[in-house]
Amino acid sequence: MKPLRWVLVLSGFVLSAVAGDAAPAAPAPALALVGGTIVDVSGAGTSTADVRDGVVVIRGGEIVAAGPRGTTSIPEGARVVRIDGAYVVPGLHDVFAGLNSQAQANAYLYMGVTSIVGSDEPGGRRGALLATARPSPRIRRLGFIHGLRRTETGVAPLTTPELLQQVEEEVAKGAKVLLLHYQLTPEQVGLVVRRARELGLPTIGELGHTTYAEGIAAGIDAFVHSSRYSLELASPEMRAAVAASPFGPPRTAFYEYLAGLDPEAPVVASWARRLAAARVALIPTLSLYYYDLPVHENPWQEPIAAILDPQDIHLPVDRETGKRETPEGVPANLSPNLLRIEERYRRAGARYLAGSGTSAFGTLPGIALHLELRMLTDLGVTPRQALAAATGNVGEVFRWPQVGQVKAGYDADLVVVDADPTADVRNLKKIRMVLLGGEIVNRDALLAPAAKP
Repeated sequence: MKPLRWVLVLSGFVLSAVAGDAAPAAPAPALALVGGTIVDVSGAGTSTADVRDGVVVIRGGEIVAAGPRGTTSIPEGARVVRIDGAYVVPGLHDVFAGLNSQAQANAYLYMGVTSIVGSDEPGGRRGALLATARPSPRIRRLGFIHGLRRTETGVAPLTTPELLQQVEEEVAKGAKVLLLHYQLTPEQVGLVVRRARELGLPTIGELGHTTYAEGIAAGIDAFVHSSRYSLELASPEMRAAVAASPFGPPRTAFYEYLAGLDPEAPVVASWARRLAAARVALIPTLSLYYYDLPVHENPWQEPIAAILDPQDIHLPVDRETGKRETPEGVPANLSPNLLRIEERYRRAGARYLAGSGTSAFGTLPGIALHLELRMLTDLGVTPRQALAAATGNVGEVFRWPQVGQVKAGYDADLVVVDADPTADVRNLKKIRMVLLGGEIVNRDALLAPAAKP
């Protein structure tokens, strides 16, 4: 018989080996993308320091190194993927969009859109935000701040404590960006912007009772919809009427005014200079107006559109023709002139973020963001600047330090394309590979119809 003390020692060894002294699991191997051109999107698309024959090293969902192959070491045991002849860009961001089905999530990823600022509109144009889609782009929820409370007789403005409480409630529901809406007064806008900054949240303005000039003074980060931030071109009386009824007859009167306004008028030039001089970025959502132009393409011809359900789209264009009836209350000639006005803002030096407005007015997820970028270049924005509007500008304007660059320390959300997107932004659709959180997405699997819940 073995002495008791040896039995105890042996038992202790077995228990420790099973329960606590096992070697920790080895970290997952790094992934190295080798041989492609790393596209520079810094400086709002004004820098051109692309890296030819580059290496991008990814571990744990983060870029840990990015640079020339000759000076960038590849960790031992890394999985090496050769991407010779391709171009590496940050994953695309759609900063004003909805996502209401698994098919829409698939469509975003298929088109290289790895992140959206998601609008939750149950019963509205974009529908309820589906935060449980898998796979899915990153969703940064958009919180609505309207400054009103319901009463027995209608609505009433919130008190300051109530307004700040509304901000806290949106944050508690997961908001990462705040949309400041029509009803807010200038004083309320100032309060919300200050509190948002304290909480680290960016702000977007879609204003009415507060003028956009007052929004600039308050420090709003971005304005959304060309047709809305052009309200500053109207008379004070027209602005007040639209503020009181932003979706009613005054809006139609304002749109008729915009449709007939000379883009070279002094009032346009003056507002263009003010926008260019300000820190504020513009999210024009040009794709919302695209299908009212005399000539346009049919979005349903894109391969990924085959899995989308028109019932999930607000005012979808005809599948066969790509045409739609002009929405009620919108003059047929608004879109062409609005684009000419926006071109005047661009010419003055306005800076941009890319948001498609999906899925309102026939815009399709992922597909519409590529259209948005192309329409920006139609205004005279360079392809690199348009790309920056969906990548680097997002991190800079919204103060998200890990977003929008192919550099060490940034999120490993990437798109690898087969042609130079800085020569033609349409080359962004020539996708070889999409990475989300450092993992290569199976794009072929995304084309399979997604079952509805």
